[in-house]
Amino acid sequence: MKKNLIIWDFDGVIADSEKIWIKNRQNILNEKFNLGWDFETTNNYLGGMSDKSKRDVLTGLGIITDDAFWNECLNKDIECIKNKEMKVTPFVEDIIKSLNKYCIATGGVFIKTIEKLKSIDFWNKYFNESNLFTVDMVSKGKPEPDLFLYACNKMGEKPEDCLVIEDSLVGITAAKRAGIEVIAFLGSEMYQNDKYLSEVKKLGVENIFYDMRDVKYFLLNK
Repeated sequence: MKKNLIIWDFDGVIADSEKIWIKNRQNILNEKFNLGWDFETTNNYLGGMSDKSKRDVLTGLGIITDDAFWNECLNKDIECIKNKEMKVTPFVEDIIKSLNKYCIATGGVFIKTIEKLKSIDFWNKYFNESNLFTVDMVSKGKPEPDLFLYACNKMGEKPEDCLVIEDSLVGITAAKRAGIEVIAFLGSEMYQNDKYLSEVKKLGVENIFYDMRDVKYFLLNK
């Protein structure tokens, strides 16, 4: 049975951008707190989360951050966006063109996500205020199901009639908690290792792809 609504994550799925934000957090954390974290450590703790969830995780580790810290992170991210460091995932636009109904549900905040979509020329072409849902619209971000359930409701669909395309462990967990079928897209090189693949499989994901052409075939033949 074909799904009525395809729900896209953004970072690591529509664009290979998750690694940019993780690198920025790594650099600023090491500068401010002298942690000595490498990219893998930073990603293990913070990957796929909204900054709100990242802040909670850091607090749990005894690393107390303030609003100025997160404003610095956001400003650095915006700088990277304006410098066109973010690249659209190959063939993702082909899929979007083939879909009847779709939206984004991302752990990014609204203002930043608009800038990301503008930078890849997707804003007002494929996405606008009617089909963009961001973490600042709900009380709890991924891995909680709130954002995906919110997107389903706003788009007028039941969770069982939707499908999520995700890359992160927290995003996959959120989709599963929402009762939505999820496929894992691991096209970014940061995910292409046996350890990460094993973690994805442990979450019960059966359909795992590395190329958007395979995702398109799956969606059109589901």
